[in-house]
Amino acid sequence: MKQSKPLLFIVSFAIFFYCSSYTFAQTKPLRANSQRKDFYLLLKEADLQFAFPTGFNEVKAINNDYFSFDFALEEPQHNCEIWVMVRSQKQNWLSYENARNNKKAELANPDSMYVDIGKAYAIGLTGNNNYMVRNIPADVLAEYNADAGKSYLLNLRDMPVIHHYKYALIVSLQKNHTGTLVAIFFTNYKDPDFYRDVNSVSHSFKFTP
Repeated sequence: MKQSKPLLFIVSFAIFFYCSSYTFAQTKPLRANSQRKDFYLLLKEADLQFAFPTGFNEVKAINNDYFSFDFALEEPQHNCEIWVMVRSQKQNWLSYENARNNKKAELANPDSMYVDIGKAYAIGLTGNNNYMVRNIPADVLAEYNADAGKSYLLNLRDMPVIHHYKYALIVSLQKNHTGTLVAIFFTNYKDPDFYRDVNSVSHSFKFTP
Protein backbone atom coordinates (compact mmCIF):
# COMPACT_ATOMS: atom_id res chain seq x y z
CA MET A 1 0.00 0.00 0.00
CA LYS A 2 2.97 2.38 0.46
CA GLN A 3 3.39 2.58 -3.32
CA SER A 4 -0.29 2.92 -4.21
CA LYS A 5 -0.44 6.72 -4.07
CA PRO A 6 2.59 7.39 -6.33
CA LEU A 7 1.40 4.86 -8.91
CA LEU A 8 -2.17 6.14 -8.87
CA PHE A 9 -0.86 9.70 -9.26
CA ILE A 10 1.15 8.67 -12.32
CA VAL A 11 -1.87 6.94 -13.84
CA SER A 12 -4.22 9.85 -13.11
CA PHE A 13 -1.66 12.31 -14.49
CA ALA A 14 -1.30 10.26 -17.67
CA ILE A 15 -5.05 10.27 -18.19
CA PHE A 16 -5.27 14.00 -17.41
CA PHE A 17 -2.40 14.78 -19.81
CA TYR A 18 -4.04 12.76 -22.59
CA CYS A 19 -7.43 14.39 -22.07
CA SER A 20 -6.07 17.91 -21.67
CA SER A 21 -4.65 17.78 -25.20
CA TYR A 22 -8.23 18.55 -26.21
CA THR A 23 -11.18 20.46 -24.79
CA PHE A 24 -13.41 18.35 -22.56
CA ALA A 25 -16.51 19.13 -20.52
CA GLN A 26 -15.43 18.29 -16.98
CA THR A 27 -17.86 17.76 -14.12
CA LYS A 28 -17.38 17.99 -10.39
CA PRO A 29 -20.69 16.78 -9.01
CA LEU A 30 -21.63 17.97 -5.54
CA ARG A 31 -25.11 16.50 -5.29
CA ALA A 32 -26.85 13.56 -6.92
CA ASN A 33 -29.26 15.85 -8.78
CA SER A 34 -26.55 18.06 -10.25
CA GLN A 35 -24.48 14.98 -11.00
CA ARG A 36 -27.24 13.44 -13.08
CA LYS A 37 -27.93 16.72 -14.90
CA ASP A 38 -24.26 17.14 -15.82
CA PHE A 39 -24.02 13.49 -16.81
CA TYR A 40 -26.93 13.73 -19.24
CA LEU A 41 -25.29 16.76 -20.85
CA LEU A 42 -22.11 14.71 -21.37
CA LEU A 43 -24.15 11.86 -22.84
CA LYS A 44 -25.77 14.24 -25.31
CA GLU A 45 -22.41 15.65 -26.38
CA ALA A 46 -21.07 12.13 -26.97
CA ASP A 47 -24.21 10.92 -28.82
CA LEU A 48 -24.92 8.37 -26.11
CA GLN A 49 -28.32 7.16 -24.95
CA PHE A 50 -28.82 5.95 -21.38
CA ALA A 51 -31.77 4.18 -19.76
CA PHE A 52 -31.36 4.03 -15.97
CA PRO A 53 -31.14 0.30 -15.11
CA THR A 54 -33.73 -1.22 -12.81
CA GLY A 55 -32.55 -2.22 -9.34
CA PHE A 56 -29.64 0.23 -9.13
CA ASN A 57 -29.13 3.35 -7.05
CA GLU A 58 -27.28 6.46 -8.09
CA VAL A 59 -24.35 7.32 -5.80
CA LYS A 60 -21.87 10.15 -5.78
CA ALA A 61 -19.14 9.68 -8.37
CA ILE A 62 -15.60 9.70 -7.04
CA ASN A 63 -13.63 12.82 -7.90
CA ASN A 64 -10.22 13.21 -6.25
CA ASP A 65 -6.52 13.39 -7.07
CA TYR A 66 -6.48 9.82 -8.38
CA PHE A 67 -9.83 9.20 -10.08
CA SER A 68 -12.40 11.46 -11.70
CA PHE A 69 -15.66 9.97 -12.95
CA ASP A 70 -18.92 11.49 -14.15
CA PHE A 71 -21.52 9.08 -12.78
CA ALA A 72 -21.77 6.16 -10.37
CA LEU A 73 -24.25 3.41 -9.55
CA GLU A 74 -24.51 0.63 -7.02
CA GLU A 75 -26.50 -2.57 -6.72
CA PRO A 76 -26.65 -3.04 -2.92
CA GLN A 77 -27.92 -6.63 -2.85
CA HIS A 78 -25.14 -7.97 -5.07
CA ASN A 79 -22.39 -5.71 -3.72
CA CYS A 80 -21.60 -4.19 -7.11
CA GLU A 81 -20.54 -0.60 -7.81
CA ILE A 82 -20.08 1.03 -11.22
CA TRP A 83 -18.06 4.15 -12.12
CA VAL A 84 -18.72 5.74 -15.51
CA MET A 85 -16.77 8.24 -17.59
CA VAL A 86 -18.08 9.75 -20.85
CA ARG A 87 -16.17 11.95 -23.29
CA SER A 88 -17.23 13.54 -26.55
CA GLN A 89 -14.64 13.17 -29.33
CA LYS A 90 -16.24 15.45 -31.92
CA GLN A 91 -14.18 18.58 -31.27
CA ASN A 92 -11.16 16.43 -30.48
CA TRP A 93 -11.37 14.83 -33.90
CA LEU A 94 -11.55 18.20 -35.62
CA SER A 95 -8.49 19.34 -33.66
CA TYR A 96 -6.67 16.16 -34.60
CA GLU A 97 -7.54 16.60 -38.29
CA ASN A 98 -6.31 20.20 -38.24
CA ALA A 99 -3.09 19.17 -36.48
CA ARG A 100 -2.23 16.48 -39.01
CA ASN A 101 -0.95 19.17 -41.38
CA ASN A 102 0.97 20.93 -38.63
CA LYS A 103 4.30 19.26 -37.90
CA LYS A 104 4.67 21.19 -34.62
CA ALA A 105 1.39 19.90 -33.22
CA GLU A 106 1.41 16.32 -32.01
CA LEU A 107 -1.99 15.08 -30.91
CA ALA A 108 -2.89 11.47 -30.24
CA ASN A 109 -5.67 10.03 -32.35
CA PRO A 110 -8.82 10.51 -30.23
CA ASP A 111 -10.24 7.26 -31.61
CA SER A 112 -7.57 5.41 -29.62
CA MET A 113 -8.53 7.02 -26.32
CA TYR A 114 -10.62 4.01 -25.26
CA VAL A 115 -7.47 1.85 -25.36
CA ASP A 116 -5.19 4.27 -23.54
CA ILE A 117 -7.58 5.03 -20.69
CA GLY A 118 -8.67 1.42 -20.25
CA LYS A 119 -5.05 0.28 -20.02
CA ALA A 120 -4.10 3.11 -17.65
CA TYR A 121 -6.89 2.22 -15.24
CA ALA A 122 -6.08 -1.49 -15.47
CA ILE A 123 -2.46 -0.85 -14.49
CA GLY A 124 -3.40 1.60 -11.77
CA LEU A 125 -5.93 -0.73 -10.18
CA THR A 126 -3.75 -3.85 -10.28
CA GLY A 127 -0.32 -2.29 -9.83
CA ASN A 128 1.06 -4.34 -12.71
CA ASN A 129 0.30 -5.69 -16.19
CA ASN A 130 -1.18 -8.93 -14.87
CA TYR A 131 -4.76 -8.65 -16.09
CA MET A 132 -6.90 -10.19 -18.80
CA VAL A 133 -7.78 -8.00 -21.79
CA ARG A 134 -10.09 -8.90 -24.66
CA ASN A 135 -11.32 -7.16 -27.79
CA ILE A 136 -15.10 -6.86 -27.74
CA PRO A 137 -16.47 -8.86 -30.72
CA ALA A 138 -18.01 -7.03 -33.66
CA ASP A 139 -21.48 -8.47 -33.08
CA VAL A 140 -21.44 -7.21 -29.48
CA LEU A 141 -20.16 -3.79 -30.58
CA ALA A 142 -23.07 -3.59 -32.98
CA GLU A 143 -25.47 -3.82 -30.02
CA TYR A 144 -23.98 -0.56 -28.73
CA ASN A 145 -23.59 1.07 -32.17
CA ALA A 146 -19.87 1.22 -31.29
CA ASP A 147 -16.88 0.85 -33.62
CA ALA A 148 -14.34 -0.55 -31.17
CA GLY A 149 -14.02 -1.72 -27.59
CA LYS A 150 -12.04 -3.70 -25.05
CA SER A 151 -12.73 -5.35 -21.71
CA TYR A 152 -10.26 -5.79 -18.85
CA LEU A 153 -10.76 -8.31 -16.03
CA LEU A 154 -8.76 -7.38 -12.92
CA ASN A 155 -7.71 -8.74 -9.55
CA LEU A 156 -7.50 -5.52 -7.54
CA ARG A 157 -4.98 -4.34 -5.03
CA ASP A 158 -6.43 -3.64 -1.60
CA MET A 159 -6.99 0.13 -1.67
CA PRO A 160 -9.29 2.39 0.38
CA VAL A 161 -9.86 4.64 -2.64
CA ILE A 162 -11.81 1.81 -4.33
CA HIS A 163 -13.54 0.73 -1.11
CA HIS A 164 -11.41 -2.42 -0.81
CA TYR A 165 -13.16 -4.19 -3.67
CA LYS A 166 -11.39 -7.38 -4.82
CA TYR A 167 -12.26 -7.56 -8.53
CA ALA A 168 -13.18 -5.26 -11.39
CA LEU A 169 -14.25 -5.41 -15.01
CA ILE A 170 -13.48 -2.43 -17.24
CA VAL A 171 -15.61 -1.96 -20.35
CA SER A 172 -14.24 0.63 -22.77
CA LEU A 173 -16.26 1.53 -25.89
CA GLN A 174 -15.57 3.89 -28.78
CA LYS A 175 -17.66 5.36 -31.57
CA ASN A 176 -15.15 6.81 -34.01
CA HIS A 177 -15.02 10.60 -34.29
CA THR A 178 -17.92 10.76 -31.80
CA GLY A 179 -17.44 9.58 -28.23
CA THR A 180 -15.84 7.34 -25.63
CA LEU A 181 -17.50 5.43 -22.79
CA VAL A 182 -15.53 3.80 -19.96
CA ALA A 183 -17.33 1.89 -17.20
CA ILE A 184 -15.62 0.11 -14.29
CA PHE A 185 -17.61 -2.57 -12.47
CA PHE A 186 -16.37 -3.36 -8.94
CA THR A 187 -17.30 -6.44 -6.94
CA ASN A 188 -16.14 -8.84 -4.24
CA TYR A 189 -17.73 -11.86 -5.92
CA LYS A 190 -17.21 -12.96 -9.52
CA ASP A 191 -20.47 -14.88 -9.58
CA PRO A 192 -23.43 -15.04 -12.01
CA ASP A 193 -25.14 -12.16 -10.19
CA PHE A 194 -22.17 -9.89 -10.89
CA TYR A 195 -22.12 -10.66 -14.61
CA ARG A 196 -25.87 -10.21 -14.69
CA ASP A 197 -25.38 -6.73 -13.24
CA VAL A 198 -22.65 -6.02 -15.78
CA ASN A 199 -24.96 -7.03 -18.59
CA SER A 200 -27.84 -4.94 -17.23
CA VAL A 201 -25.84 -1.75 -16.79
CA SER A 202 -23.69 -2.01 -19.90
CA HIS A 203 -26.73 -2.54 -22.10
CA SER A 204 -28.35 0.56 -20.67
CA PHE A 205 -25.89 2.54 -22.82
CA LYS A 206 -26.00 2.84 -26.59
CA PHE A 207 -24.45 5.21 -29.09
CA THR A 208 -26.83 6.96 -31.45
CA PRO A 209 -26.70 5.23 -34.87
